[in-house]
Amino acid sequence: MNLYNDRRTRENVFNSLALIGTIIMAILVLFPIWWIIRSSLMSLPELYASPPAVIPPNWLFSNYPRALEQFPFWLYLKNTMTIIIPAVLAGTITATFCGYAFARLRFPGKKFIFSLCVGSMLLPAMVTLIPLYIMWSRTPLMGTYWPLILPYFCGGGAFNIFLIRQFMRTIPMELDEAAYIDGAGHWTILTRIIVPAVKPAMIVVALLLFILLWNDLLMQTIYIHDADKFTISIGLTIFRSSLRQDWQMLMCATCMAFIPGVIFFLIGQKYFIEGIVLTGMKN
Repeated sequence: MNLYNDRRTRENVFNSLALIGTIIMAILVLFPIWWIIRSSLMSLPELYASPPAVIPPNWLFSNYPRALEQFPFWLYLKNTMTIIIPAVLAGTITATFCGYAFARLRFPGKKFIFSLCVGSMLLPAMVTLIPLYIMWSRTPLMGTYWPLILPYFCGGGAFNIFLIRQFMRTIPMELDEAAYIDGAGHWTILTRIIVPAVKPAMIVVALLLFILLWNDLLMQTIYIHDADKFTISIGLTIFRSSLRQDWQMLMCATCMAFIPGVIFFLIGQKYFIEGIVLTGMKN
């Protein structure tokens, strides 16, 4: 009985320390975000006050309408979503097709092609940057959104294909065999059996693609030159370089830039965690 109580006491102490450590880490992670939000709601003299205030003395929500007059957020948001929506949809769908082929079908060279696909993740993006730019510069698509969208029609990326393939391998093959006996083809099996089961993995892929495209600056800067087509990443960079001391306006623009991404992640975080936990498991 004493041994049981001692073990229970140690577990409670360990759980308490783990909780305290988690809270401390969460504060350290969230504090910079709070500092941005807090700075966006203060006046310039309050920002330079010493010692700095952790909580705004006056909650100046009027800073946001002022920031919108200088930072065309809605135009940048529309341009960004023009890229993200088709790219995320295409990347998720084609990654599902590729994952199904690698997980369920048999064809010559499947292992070699899959190894080549996974091995491409080791290739630095900078290696393909110049060849891709030369290729797109010789087409009339240069200066449009298509160079940022069309690559996602080719599987959505090696990691996404690998992720969905691993998730599909957790589904028993007996379901496919039973569907074959009933006369179902590959399309029916994919759409009616596999896709409902791998929905968490597909949402994970969509979230990863969304975050990748939302935060992308390098590729968007290379291919987009017209100011009317600037995305949030480009617009925020230019807005930052155009300011000198108006830090609260920059903090407002920064808040508006990251809030949509945070909302999108919070909506799908349940499936994101479920997909990460289950991926790689195999019955």
